[in-house]
Amino acid sequence: MPSNRISGLVALATTLLLGACGSSTPADAFRADAEALKRGKALFVGTCAGYCHSPAVERAAPYLFDCTWRKGNGTDQEIFDAIADGVPNTAMLGFRGKLPEGDADIWRLVAYIKDSSPEC
Repeated sequence: MPSNRISGLVALATTLLLGACGSSTPADAFRADAEALKRGKALFVGTCAGYCHSPAVERAAPYLFDCTWRKGNGTDQEIFDAIADGVPNTAMLGFRGKLPEGDADIWRLVAYIKDSSPEC
């Protein structure tokens, strides 16, 4: 089984085990996994930054590393939903079903974005 798939399964299992605590998401486990963060960064650079967003403040699309959220308060779930389903009436398209490892890759993106924004 590929290590990314194992990482995804570990994150989902962790979320199920910690679910009783309330706010745990798969992104929590991915934030503690250097390989998952590396994949999240690669996904961001190759997909998000490749189309609209940038790791630097230089494009019309929202900069995602300054803790300023146009939709919601920037919870893991809200960021996941925006990436997965898109944002109505904006150029942000949904990526659900379009990334190689599905929802696990979206959670890796959430982990990378939040981990790269430590002041949030």
